This record gives sequence, structure tokens and C-alpha cells, in this order.
Amino acid sequence: MHRLNVPNLCLLAGGVLVTVLTSGCGNSDASGPGASGNPPPLPTVTAAYPLVKQTVEWDAYTGRLEAVNLVEIRARVGGYLQSIHFDEGQVVEEGDLLFVIDPRPYEAELNSARAQLQQAESRLKQSHALLDEAKAKAVQSQAQLNLTDVRYERIKNLNQRNASSQEELDEREAEFLQAKADLEGVRAGIHSAEAAIATAEAEIEIAKAGVETAELNLRYTRIEAPVTGRISRQAVTEGNLIAGGTSSSPALTTITSMDPIYCVFDATERDVLKYVRLAQAGQRESARVVRHPVYLGLVDEQGFPHQGHMDFVDNRFDTNTASMRARCVFPNDNQLLLPGMFGRIRIPGSAPYRAVLIPDSAIGTDQSSQYVYVLMDAEIEQNEDGEDVLVKGRVERRPIKPGPMADGLRVIREGLEGDELIITQGLLRARPGSEVAGTIPAIEAEDDGLPDDYQPVPEEESLSPLPDPLPEELKMTEVSR
Repeated sequence: MHRLNVPNLCLLAGGVLVTVLTSGCGNSDASGPGASGNPPPLPTVTAAYPLVKQTVEWDAYTGRLEAVNLVEIRARVGGYLQSIHFDEGQVVEEGDLLFVIDPRPYEAELNSARAQLQQAESRLKQSHALLDEAKAKAVQSQAQLNLTDVRYERIKNLNQRNASSQEELDEREAEFLQAKADLEGVRAGIHSAEAAIATAEAEIEIAKAGVETAELNLRYTRIEAPVTGRISRQAVTEGNLIAGGTSSSPALTTITSMDPIYCVFDATERDVLKYVRLAQAGQRESARVVRHPVYLGLVDEQGFPHQGHMDFVDNRFDTNTASMRARCVFPNDNQLLLPGMFGRIRIPGSAPYRAVLIPDSAIGTDQSSQYVYVLMDAEIEQNEDGEDVLVKGRVERRPIKPGPMADGLRVIREGLEGDELIITQGLLRARPGSEVAGTIPAIEAEDDGLPDDYQPVPEEESLSPLPDPLPEELKMTEVSR
């Protein structure tokens, strides 16, 4: 039996292990990718050329629809509600009869007012008769005064020649003074008759005013529709005693006009300042000067099928909301738009201009800026289907200044000219200075229903024409005031 030598056995085992490890390493090197000399494939991305087209920046707002005419029907006179002449919710025309208040008390008032007018007219006639009588008496008194004056002068001359007595002279003087006093009294009667005439004429005017008031009150017992529109429910039923003639009188119903219809919205200070700057630069006229087109879409509608125009811009900011109220108007022939609805509206926020558009997926963001990856020295070939394929391109980072969305794409204000090839998908697989490959599909714009050009609405097509100029006579009246 032989004894094994332990140190020799260890050396043998170590030699076998080294041989195995060396053999394994050799096999690994032979099977690696570097053995054939082929480089690794380039990262694949999707690249495209920006879409360059004429664009209008349509600013988005949320507005609420309001009726052009909203009338609360109130009674102008009180009384018992006699009858109702409409169906709740129907469309009424201007002038249609709605309510009738019991007219009998107002008919009696009218008859009384007419009687007072006749009485005043009779007083006027009587005063004219008294004036004529006083004038006749004045003529008679003047003649009597002339006669007594002649007699008095004759007696006075005779008395101076001692041809008459003093008693006769005194009698003639007394007759003269009496005739003179009578004339003065008649003249006072004339003035009194003239004053009575003036009083009677004033009473006639008062009586006429009373008749007109009574006629108006009688007319107000028939309540008619002041505007054309859809009427609401009746708030009071027949037979009720209603008050009228004051602002606190209960509303009997309401009428809202339907066509056209307003849409009001609020713009922030930033937006208003933008519009002011554009107007000052001559790029977009103010909505106070021209009627810009406006597009509206309801909550269940795709796009913006309703077209109207700007109608009004307020003159100050609301201190509570720091916003300015504006209004646009839309046709509503089919009466689809109802007061109180919300609507998505778009107004032109710029003049038409040439814009560079890219998808948002092509824009990268870091803490300080936004950027896109532009492919430089791009090698492009066509595949069997005739489509462009990016064989190789070097990635370059370029900072940009993005703008608003237009046609589903992002407007690029600065950083791109429109002829660059940019990476639209796969930004995480690209690094500045590296090379990439991939496909080059075309960027397609979405049709959002908004035009790429616009013109202000002409005056003849306006839904709310400007008021007529002030007549010259009214201008003079204002100046005189």
C-alpha cells in the first residue's frame, strides 16, 4: 500500500484548475460580438420635419350664453288678474296679449277724467263770455266817461264867465269822476276775466293729463309681450289680486329673446395687455374698433360649429377677479343655443402668420429651458415602399421657445426655421453628440375646425349694428345743456 504525497496532490489539482479556467476564457473570447468585428446597432428613433403653414393663434375661453333681451313681465297697475292668454314655454311675438287685469275701475277713472275735462272746457267758455261782457262794459263806460268829461268842461267854462252856478259845476265834476271810476272797475273786470281764462286753460291741461293718465292705466290692464322670445311659466294664476306700478311688484313671468344670443366671458390682465400690445403694433386691431370673428362649441359638439363676432368689451377691470368682461354675439336660427349654457369659444389672438409646428412629444424639458433634438449630417435612404428611412444622424440639442397649440401641434416661436430634421419620439434613446437611426414619418395637423386666416366681420353682416350717429339737432341740444 502506497502513501499519497499531499503537497504533490495540491500542485496537481491547481494545475488542472488553471487549465480549465484558461480553456473557459478562450472559449468566451471566441464567441463574443467583437470576434466578428461588427459594431453594435444604432439606437432607433422617430424623426420628422416640422410642419410649416399659415396659422392663427385662437385663444380659448369658457363663456356663458345670455339672452340679448331678458324681460321680467310686471303689472304697471294693480287689480285682479282676470285672464291669461299664453301657454307656458311657448314662443310669443312682440305685441301678443299675455295678461288682462280687471279694467272696470280704470274705465270709471277714465270717464271721471273726461268729465273733469268737459267741466274745465265749460269754465273756459264761461270765462271767455265774461271777458266779452267786460269788454262791452268797458266800451260803454268809456263813452260815458267821454260824455261826462265834455259836460264837465262846458260847465267849467260857463262857471268861469259866471254863467253857471257852483252847484252845477260840482254835479258835473261828480258825474265825471263817477264815470272814470266805473271805467276802472270795468277794466278790472276785464283783467279778472282774463285771469279766469288762464285758470280755465290750466284746468283744461290738468284735465287732459288726467285723461291721458286714465287712458294709460286702462291700456296697462292689457299686458302685452314687449319683445319676441320664449316665455317662462306663469308665476300668478287667474283671480289673484296683484300690485303694480313699482319695482317691487311681483314678476308675472319672463321672456327671453332667442335669436341672436350673447356669450360673455372674462379675459385676464395678461390677455388684455397682449391684445393692447398687438393693436399698438398694428398686428391685430382692437375688438372695440372692429368685429373679430368668434367660434363656439357646446359641451357635446366636436369642434366649433357656431360662428359669431365680438360685440362688446368693458371699460374697466373687475377689482374682485382682476378680469375684464367681453361679449360676443351668435346667430341662433335653430334655437339650439339657450341662455345659461356654457360654451367653448375661440377668439383670434394674433394676425395670420407663418408658423413652425411640431408635436409636443418632440419637446424635452429641463430645469432651465425647453429643447428639441435636431439631427445633423443625416443620411436618408428610401426603403422598398418608397418611404424615407434615417440611416444615420448625429444628435444636436437646440433650445426653443414654444408657443400655444394650433391644429393639435405646438407653435415654435424661436429656435427652429422649419427645415430641420428633429426627433419626435425616442428622446430617451438619444444623447447630444451620439448617432441614431430610425423612420421619418410626416407630421400631420389635426383639423380643429378653426380657419388659418380671418377677416373682421363687415358692418352689413353684423348681428349688432353700430348705433346711428347723433342727429345735428340733438348735438346742439347736448351742447346747449
